[in-house]
Amino acid sequence: MTDKPFSPVTIGISSCLLGGNVRYDGGHKRDRFITGELSKYMRFIPVCPEMGSGMPTPRPPIRLVGDPDNPRAVCVDNPDVDVTRQLRTYSTKALANLDGISGYILKKDSPSCGMKRVKVYPEQGGSAQRQGSGIFAHTLMSHLPNLPVEDEGRLNDPVLRENFINRVFVYHHWQQLTDEGLTPARLIDFHARHKYLVMAHSQAAYKRMGRLLSNVTKNALRRISQDYFSELMSALQRPVNRKGHTNVLQHIMGYLKRNIDTHDKQELGESIERYRQGEIPLVVPITLFRHYFRLHPDPYISRQVYLQPHPQKLGLRNQL
Repeated sequence: MTDKPFSPVTIGISSCLLGGNVRYDGGHKRDRFITGELSKYMRFIPVCPEMGSGMPTPRPPIRLVGDPDNPRAVCVDNPDVDVTRQLRTYSTKALANLDGISGYILKKDSPSCGMKRVKVYPEQGGSAQRQGSGIFAHTLMSHLPNLPVEDEGRLNDPVLRENFINRVFVYHHWQQLTDEGLTPARLIDFHARHKYLVMAHSQAAYKRMGRLLSNVTKNALRRISQDYFSELMSALQRPVNRKGHTNVLQHIMGYLKRNIDTHDKQELGESIERYRQGEIPLVVPITLFRHYFRLHPDPYISRQVYLQPHPQKLGLRNQL
């Protein structure tokens, strides 16, 4: 099993995370992982909603006030200055320039770009509640509900980081499929290639997706494919635990049982169990599987996304 090539994937990103001096204080929030290792595999489209909507830098800071589900953005020092409309207008226009992206990384806690748990202050003063989303982030996620979105703070968690990048590449695979021309046969093939990746997240979701495709026809293709993709991205958003990975690894081991000897089976089985117990990271049994399948190729497993869903050099499974 040879390493798969990965062409760069395009994602949107808050400009300050790339080092752009666009923040209210004239500074930036450059992220080393994003601008370093991740930049080798991602093309970034930087967006700063505040500057894009006409605000200067440096500028008076803004914050969210009112209803956490529908907050307003106002200046901290002068609440009479309401910039909600200009941010919303820009956000809607900006989406037109983001056509074709496969994911988005937002700036945490930002009143424009915060994904979740952004502070929202009461209109009449008092303590803030961490129940809001930034104006731009809310527009983005409402218009593109299946798009993989994360903030840079959550990407410090190894599980959430790997989950997000998994979703970005699956989203990109789907875009390639639709660009090539969706057919019932291609949709079923896509489902088969992503079997074990989805099963690790949710066996129930994989079964529901299979039922959706059980009677797919050309006439129903558009409706079914939309339902299928929503189910897929929803399932992948759920982080995988050790139990989910262990179950999939044991399934895949079945494809080797006739090709490897007792000693190798024992080594592989012990590796899976040690991973389940939390003694070794996921990359160890995965590396063993890739070794054995290089020696004993299996046409079905060779097409499975699960064994290499993203570039190995990112090292995302080294910490799982």
